[in-house]
Order: sequence, then C-alpha cells, then structure tokens
Amino acid sequence: MTDELLQAPLALEPGASRTPVRAAVLAAAPGRLETEELLLDDWLAPSEVRVRVAACGLCHSDLHMMEAELPVLLPTVVGHEVSGIVEAVGADVTDLAVGDYVVACLSMYCGRCRACGEGRTFLCERRNDLGRAERPVPRLVRADGEPVGQVAGIGGLIERTILHRNSVVAVPAEVPADRAGLLGCAVLTGYGSVVHGARVRAGETVAVIGCGGVGLNLVQSAVLAGAREVIAVDLGAAKLETARRFGATQVIDAGETDPVAAVQALVPGGVDHAFDVVGRSATVTQAVGMVRAGSTAYVVGIPPVGEQFNLMGIGVVTQAKGLRGLLMGANHFPRDIPALADLYLQGRLELDALVSQRVGLDDVNRGFDLMRSGEAARVVTVIEPGLP
Repeated sequence: MTDELLQAPLALEPGASRTPVRAAVLAAAPGRLETEELLLDDWLAPSEVRVRVAACGLCHSDLHMMEAELPVLLPTVVGHEVSGIVEAVGADVTDLAVGDYVVACLSMYCGRCRACGEGRTFLCERRNDLGRAERPVPRLVRADGEPVGQVAGIGGLIERTILHRNSVVAVPAEVPADRAGLLGCAVLTGYGSVVHGARVRAGETVAVIGCGGVGLNLVQSAVLAGAREVIAVDLGAAKLETARRFGATQVIDAGETDPVAAVQALVPGGVDHAFDVVGRSATVTQAVGMVRAGSTAYVVGIPPVGEQFNLMGIGVVTQAKGLRGLLMGANHFPRDIPALADLYLQGRLELDALVSQRVGLDDVNRGFDLMRSGEAARVVTVIEPGLP
C-alpha cells in the first residue's frame, strides 16, 4: 500500500476536525441524486473503521428510496454495495488493519442479542442502530452543519465513509473492486436464499421470477447447489438470455405466456422451490402457484411500502403450500462473502457478466436510468479507479 493509505492521525474529540468528501446525496423523494461536497468526521468511535471507497453497486432498494417507495430520512447518501480500502480503525478494532481490502454488507450485527445468539445475525435486534452506535456527533454534515444520513448505516456513493466494524469483511485483493462490492448484496442475497433459506438440494427444481442482479445470482446459486431444473422468468428477452448464461435450463417470457402454466408444463405438479425477486402481489401469487403441493415459495425482493399480497387461501391450505420472506439471503456475511470471493477466484461463480455498465459518481443518475429501463443486470459506480 502507498503512504497515502497509512493510518491518518485521528481527531481527539468527535467533530473536532472533518475531511471534505464528494458524495451523491438524495435530498428529496421522489427525486434524483445530486453530487455534493460533504464533511466527514475525522474522529472514530472504538468500533468504527474509515474506508476509502473504490466502487459501489446500484441496487433496486436504492431506486425504491429515490422513488419514495421505501421510507428514508433525508438528506442521505444511498448505496450499500461497497468495496474499498481500510484507512483507519477505531481503538477496539483488532481484526482489521489499515490497508485491508474490504466489502461492506448492510446485515451488520451486534453479536450479543437473542437473534445473534441463535446464529441469525441477519436479524440482529440492533442492526438498525449500529450504523449510528454511540456516536455523539453525525458522521456526515453539509457545510452549514446539517446532518446527512447514510442509508443502511453505509451510504456507499461517497469517496470515503465511516462504517461499523461489523458491517465489513476482508476479501482477497484479487477480486476486482467493481465486482467485489456486489458480493455484499446482490450475490449474497441470491446465494444465501438458495443455500441458507430454501436449502436447495441436488436434483431439485427451482423457478426464479425476476432476472436482475439478485435473480441471476439465485439462478447460478441453484446451479451450484445441483438443481436439475432452473427456470428463469422475466419480461425481457435480453434478461432471459443472460439468465441462460448464468445457468438457467429453461426460460419463460412472462409477457408472452402465463408463467404459472408454463412452469407447470415444464415440471408437472410444480417446482420444489420458487423465488420471487420482484416483491409485488402478482409475482408472489405466481410463485405460490409454481410450487408443488407441500413446498414453499420465497419472497426475496423488497416490496414497496403498502404492498399487500393477495392469495387464494384455500389453495394454500389444501395443498399445504408455504410462503416465506427471506431477508438478505439469511446470511452470515463474515463467512459467506469470503467464501463467495473464493468461488469467483476458482472460476465457479460468475461475476464478470453481472456488471453490465460502469458509471462515475457524477453520472450516477444515468446508472439508475439504465436500471429503470431494464437494460442492466447490475450497474456499478466506480468511485476511485485503480483501487485496490
């Protein structure tokens, strides 16, 4: 690492000094992002790390916030699929060091609550507080002192950020930055939903509704798990062709045919597992209709606030079908993300084709426009080319 990445002296008092950083800020919703210069606190709490951001993927959850479909306190910095270099660590951080190459994940955890004790760190009872834990002053402010939030305690569309130690994990530097960040959300959610949530076994059958970044990783993770049929469902021919590249054995254009009938025709009686990555009532109903009696459909996509699922109750009961929500793939990211990085380096996990476009920080709105158009699997904002 260069001298520039050596640990900078930390301020003795919170808010005593601040460093200018450029960030993409959401000031109103619905709205677009504006690039602003903010001030980042130089002081670190004992459990915090400062990260120089290399890249940040764009997620549909970010877009939902921009379109006022998910609640968020404004102004704020969106983005959470972060890769970068550790620049400084708090006094209690002993397992990360300056110069470590890390990936962030919004499934931060305390390690002490009941959920963490049960091994379900993704449901940590304090996860929504850890991004602000024991901080006497805001991490980010505007020039006039107005606090600026960090979505999910991360706020990745920024040059530098301060994160809770339990929201990052070290990965091999051989994983390119524009792909590494995707391990923290899109890849992790798809992989975990298959491996930890549904526990797909060799020889089983799977249907995936929605073939964006998360859906493609559901597809390839089902293949890794040994599923004999992996059926991809979407409205776009281009996305379905990409799903084939990721291992789908069959594809269904839901704009041209009834997807439930089409799945039932391919797998009489229905598939063992169906995953809805869209998070809408219509697609959730389709997922339930695709699974065989006694099996479960999974909701992976985050529904907009107020979205309600309408199901025919008699069919759910008489066929003993289940419907289960999966949050972030039921992951334990300190274990899962390094394992996924190793799979990529072994050539067993496709990440290269997942990145369909790259944009700079000043061009981030174009990345979200590509997402809206359905033209992109995953768009990545490259904050600082050349890292790590």
